[in-house]
Amino acid sequence: MKIVVQKYGGTSVSTPEKREMVVRRVAEARENGYQVAVVVSAMGRNGDPYSTDTLKSLVLQEHNDVSLRELDLIMSCGEIISATIVAATLVKKGIISRALTGSQAGLLTDGCYGEAEVVDCRPEKVKESLAKGEVPVIAGFQGTDSKGEVNTLGRGGSDTTAVILGAALKAEKVEIYTDVAGIMTADPVLLKEARIIEQITYGEVCQLAYEGAKVIHPRAVEVAMRNNIAVVVRNPDDSSRGTLITGESSLLQGSYSTRGRRAVTAIAHAVNLVQFLIEFKDTDPWKELEIFQRIGEADVNIDMISVFPSVKAFTVKEEDSGRVEDIIRKLGLTYRLEKNCAKVSVVGVGMHSIPGVMARVVKALNEDNIKILQSGDSNITISLLIKEDDLYRAVKVLHGTFNL
Repeated sequence: MKIVVQKYGGTSVSTPEKREMVVRRVAEARENGYQVAVVVSAMGRNGDPYSTDTLKSLVLQEHNDVSLRELDLIMSCGEIISATIVAATLVKKGIISRALTGSQAGLLTDGCYGEAEVVDCRPEKVKESLAKGEVPVIAGFQGTDSKGEVNTLGRGGSDTTAVILGAALKAEKVEIYTDVAGIMTADPVLLKEARIIEQITYGEVCQLAYEGAKVIHPRAVEVAMRNNIAVVVRNPDDSSRGTLITGESSLLQGSYSTRGRRAVTAIAHAVNLVQFLIEFKDTDPWKELEIFQRIGEADVNIDMISVFPSVKAFTVKEEDSGRVEDIIRKLGLTYRLEKNCAKVSVVGVGMHSIPGVMARVVKALNEDNIKILQSGDSNITISLLIKEDDLYRAVKVLHGTFNL
């Protein structure tokens, strides 16, 4: 029989009414001939009684020196609570179900507290439950290492749990249910004209996530890509099909193309960025190396790196800019910085084979008097640094330029 893994985010299981919709989606899949395994996140968001952040704050507000081991233990509880309640809801509606922790579901981790990687998945209990006609409900975001210690998987951990289980169970697909209707051509909060993308490639979704889109974690997409598992992103309350993520491109969709190929699939953005421009009066390669080494040792991620003989430019998150300034001052270097910046990125698997995309991007922004502070690109992405005040206009004009 076909297997589908359904993952429900925190908002999708946060109330009795929302959990009723979970029951409906599970029943619908079973009526369509699927065996269903469910993965759940902790209920609600920060401030809600059983959310991960709320549980974490219970200990941190009194004991800010608590060990990472104890933090992982309390942070894993939210998903276990959620799994138990969802399983009980299914049973009440006549669907036999069983709640399982990540460890019981067979997720073996590498022992890294807070940001663990899953090194193996042995879902024997999940298979047994499915064979009995049950719906196993698995606590996402967690597993145990070889010593039996509980590890959490970090940001996007429940998405990753679902895809890993999908691969181990040889599922036909993994459905990620979230509070949006699918992956959009732009952030719908920023741009109301954004629309759902019906089909998108693994690479495009990863790139959108890296560039600021928050629908699905790139680590989950990477696992899906390695195992060639189809992933669907949709809203449990919405009857639309959502977005299908596969290895196949739908390049014939959309406009602005050459010989029928689509250049751009979607637009992502990131805010609260600071641009650094460091001046080098001589070309001492060791001094250049030292600045990047010191920033890395301070656990600061840098982006949009441009290296020229006399100037090195990059961006950091605003919250990290103070540490970077301290490092640069201690090295005695001259620098300039630009605050209140944003990055806007156009992403599309077709652009590397279609000439003139950068020209269209620059022309569109210039015509709307939007200053480009810096740019960067890869095979499927063009990113531009602009002032945050110009972000809405930039997204809007680029969305229109490429007829998204």
